[in-house]
Amino acid sequence: MAVDIRLPVARKRVTEAVTADTTGHLVAPGDTITADSSFMRGHGTYMEDDKLLASVAGVVERVNKLICVRALKTRYNGEVGDIVVGRVTEVQQKRWKVDTNARLDSVLLLSSVNLPGGELRRRSAEDELAMRSYLQEGDLISLGQGVLVKVSPSLVKRRKTHFHTLPCGASIILGNNGFIWLSPTPEVTEEEAGGFVTNLEPVSLSDREVISRLRNCILALAAQKMLMYDTSVLYCYEASLAHQIKDLLKTEVIEDIVMETRQRLAEQEG
Repeated sequence: MAVDIRLPVARKRVTEAVTADTTGHLVAPGDTITADSSFMRGHGTYMEDDKLLASVAGVVERVNKLICVRALKTRYNGEVGDIVVGRVTEVQQKRWKVDTNARLDSVLLLSSVNLPGGELRRRSAEDELAMRSYLQEGDLISLGQGVLVKVSPSLVKRRKTHFHTLPCGASIILGNNGFIWLSPTPEVTEEEAGGFVTNLEPVSLSDREVISRLRNCILALAAQKMLMYDTSVLYCYEASLAHQIKDLLKTEVIEDIVMETRQRLAEQEG
């Protein structure tokens, strides 16, 4: 039986290698934010002895005279225009209940989904009876073969687009709700008419290896509390190529590849 033995080695910590982001002031519960009584208290704050204190651990945000604390780890709060990945939890009358990692389940109406073949018409009683043929409990909405990775919603950076086709041969959806979907890059054909399509074709070994490596890279970035967007994920993937996929779950390997990712991002921004 093979045993993996790792001896302690002196390594520079990732947090020491790159200067921390100081754009936001971090506070813990009970910390004093300000003693100026002219400020208004927002979410994540409370008043005590004429001082504004933090009620959650997070980053202080200020808009004019309003001060609030954005929690570092919290359930997802949806905003208009967000891209989310959701899982069906229940099939109801003319609607599906969907888990989007929020405080409450979301609702997807039958009238809001595309019918097979992209057909445009009013939904009938037959469509309602066939709802489970479209989406049933446990399904990820409109997603076929791939891997779902769950991270904190605060780690997904808000960008103009959250759908990316990476040069490594995989596609990624970075949901604002912390649900990240990894899948093989689909082959687009001119014959496709759009609408509801489920692709259950077997995934090749090479695609599965790329997706597995990407999954472990995302977990490594999440372990080091790094913001995730297309560039950071791609840099981490490229840094991981020097290691086997299974080794990407080891602490020292995680620190090494994330440190290299931080350095490349810092060089790009500088």
